[in-house]
Amino acid sequence: MKPKVLILRSAGTNCDRETEFAFRLAEAQTFRLHINVVKERFKDLDEFQIICIPGGFSYGDDLGAGKIFSLELLLWFKESLRKFLDKKGVILGICNGFQVLVKMGILPDLDFKQKVTLTFNDSLRFEDRWVYLKVSDSENKDFWFKDLPQVFMLPVAHSEGKFFASQEVLERIEKNNLVALRYTDEKGNLAGYPHNPNGSLNNIAGIWNKDGNVLGLMPHPERFIFKHHYPFWKDKDILPFGLKIFKNIVNQLK
Repeated sequence: MKPKVLILRSAGTNCDRETEFAFRLAEAQTFRLHINVVKERFKDLDEFQIICIPGGFSYGDDLGAGKIFSLELLLWFKESLRKFLDKKGVILGICNGFQVLVKMGILPDLDFKQKVTLTFNDSLRFEDRWVYLKVSDSENKDFWFKDLPQVFMLPVAHSEGKFFASQEVLERIEKNNLVALRYTDEKGNLAGYPHNPNGSLNNIAGIWNKDGNVLGLMPHPERFIFKHHYPFWKDKDILPFGLKIFKNIVNQLK
């Protein structure tokens, strides 16, 4: 059986086709639907095993990146999402999708109360570059990052990617091992700009919930699904790490 993936899009979403293509390569059954279509056709989300909110600039990032989309989802699907999560459904938020998840309050906890945010890059400009990412040592890592090296590369492209939280919340995130990925240098050491492209606190590039069935990350795995997506692919024997992430998700659910 192929797991069913709901890929949500709205006005301004622009990475939905690439994300759908990546899930199809990973042998999932995909449903790329506008949020208005989902409102009309689905009373709940039980039909799906995976929900993905892809990258882009939903609603032009008015009121802040992902804010309007998060409010729309809370208004229409809060209880459906609560039931979906209670049944351990998988949610993936990429870039703008990560921004939506934290502003909905699905990450770092599942209580629909916002505790962290993703705000303007310290550079005050759009950052479009490849970054090194280090996988945190957690029991959740095999679900998402099985057979990936501890340090691997993905591209980022965002203006509001700085992970920010109060010191109290940040300490709790670290204590509960909710950090999934950190920006590092090539050797896996924490480093400043440009390795940390946005100034994220504690170099946080992605977080998951305690049970590990929800992941939000700023880098774009759907933009590295073929070897030649990497700009120096002729010089390095490198695997398409983004595709491997999608395959891990689908294979676990199979």
